[in-house]
Amino acid sequence: MFDKLRNALKSFTNSIVSSIKTTELSEDKLSEVREELFMQLVEADVAVDVADAVCDAIINNLKGVKVPRFGDKESVIRNSILEALNRMFSDVPDVDFISEVTKALQVKKPVVLLFLGPNGYGKTTTIAKITHQLMKRGYTAVWAAADTYRAGAIEQLEGHANKLGVKVIKHSYGSDPAAVAYDAINHARVKGIDYVMIDTAGRMHTDVNLMNELSKVQRVSKPDLSIFIADALLGNEALDIAKYYSKYVKIDGLIITKVDAYPKGGAILTFLYELKKPIYFLGVGQGYDDLKPFNKREFFDQLLT
Repeated sequence: MFDKLRNALKSFTNSIVSSIKTTELSEDKLSEVREELFMQLVEADVAVDVADAVCDAIINNLKGVKVPRFGDKESVIRNSILEALNRMFSDVPDVDFISEVTKALQVKKPVVLLFLGPNGYGKTTTIAKITHQLMKRGYTAVWAAADTYRAGAIEQLEGHANKLGVKVIKHSYGSDPAAVAYDAINHARVKGIDYVMIDTAGRMHTDVNLMNELSKVQRVSKPDLSIFIADALLGNEALDIAKYYSKYVKIDGLIITKVDAYPKGGAILTFLYELKKPIYFLGVGQGYDDLKPFNKREFFDQLLT
């Protein structure tokens, strides 16, 4: 995964190492290779403004770095780049999602999770994956079929629910999605169920009426976490949609889907930089176990090895 982004940083590191003539890096050479790095980052799907900021952070951190005349120059450069990335994204928290939502049960029950994002991004499958992760640990869940807008949405949710043995709370198509969420939460309270997963309609961000309806679902359900599902294959277009969603609903964090089919990787940097929200998981396949916890420090380490 993320081969293009990894190759951009590797190529940059190699260019720096091959240019070292003394124990200090030449500012002229740093300026020269900056442009090369910038272009490669943009080609790897990093948004232009973000690529510019990443380049500045890395170059500024490399200025004045002392390198050994005969030692391991590459490690020194790589560590400096890693330090720059960690500092640049230090305001983005890393959250262990499973630990977070299981700790929440000590305070209240049920814990309510609201899933947001347009159709086709993988909301329903992601709900099934997270439920599977929680059920493996002995927890229970009920699903709210709050997508009463798209034909077939309830049946799609029920298909996954039947495989996992989860109950779906549903109303008829065209009914109030906030009422579905409300009923699912009440059902969980009465039955002592741990989690409520609310599946919402995949509103196109340009539909103001539907976005207002989504805002109502959030007000009524008072979710403990509101999770935006982003499609990696859409790159920075998914970021624009997430930003628009955030005008109407609170977004606590993200899950990036279809990462297994996304070799570029740059949109991950863009999401982190622009939204300042944690990425909980990366979807890496269609199976219920194909959900990889995300940690930004580990992500940066992988990019530089």
